[in-house]
Amino acid sequence: MIPLRDANPSRTTPVVTYILILINALVFLYQLKLGKNLDGFFHVYAIIPAKYFYLGAEDGASFMGRFFPFFTSQFLHGGFFHIIGNMWFLWIFGDNIEDHLGHFKFIFFYLLCGVAAGLTHVYTNPSSQIPTVGASGAIAGVMGAYILLYPRARVKTLIPIFYFIQIVELPAFLFLGIWFVIQFISGAISHAADGASGGVAWWAHVGGFVMGIVLILILPKRKEVTLSPKIMRSSSRNFFDD
Repeated sequence: MIPLRDANPSRTTPVVTYILILINALVFLYQLKLGKNLDGFFHVYAIIPAKYFYLGAEDGASFMGRFFPFFTSQFLHGGFFHIIGNMWFLWIFGDNIEDHLGHFKFIFFYLLCGVAAGLTHVYTNPSSQIPTVGASGAIAGVMGAYILLYPRARVKTLIPIFYFIQIVELPAFLFLGIWFVIQFISGAISHAADGASGGVAWWAHVGGFVMGIVLILILPKRKEVTLSPKIMRSSSRNFFDD
């Protein structure tokens, strides 16, 4: 299932969402310039679970050197389809969560969901030496918040069925619920197959999604700007005078 758009316009300009998309795009362009040095770049800035367990005493990394990848990995991607898919989901669902929380709390929310996703991946794949990158854990948190806040919002969805393509409108709780179940089942299968996940950090998605639900219940909604009756009357007179 591929979301095309949601029928849930935001009331404010999602500045942070735009900035996040821009930063991810710029970092990806930088990655393309690295060429053969990309592997070394990933080794420093991506999450490598084994580094926190079996390799921890050998690599000589400082505390900050191990801590920062939980943030930096959120802005790295493994290829064009990886970044395009992630940014598309962020574009569709991010604006409403930013609108609900406000710009600054949304930054905190997004990054913390990404950290939770990274920690979930590390503890469910402790022996993996494969660098893990991508914004999908943080975006999964956005989706977790979205399903709680806007369960009945309509999501126009492209569904490929063999050689046919269907475009239908699904309620957000159904679209995102199916997405979460797929991540959970895929993670369980991967765990049963000794971590053979085909390059997808399924449990990171699950961890980010759950953290998004938790945080949206804890973080206060942004304050609404209300006008006093006097200002409203003044604004009304000015409007009709024009």
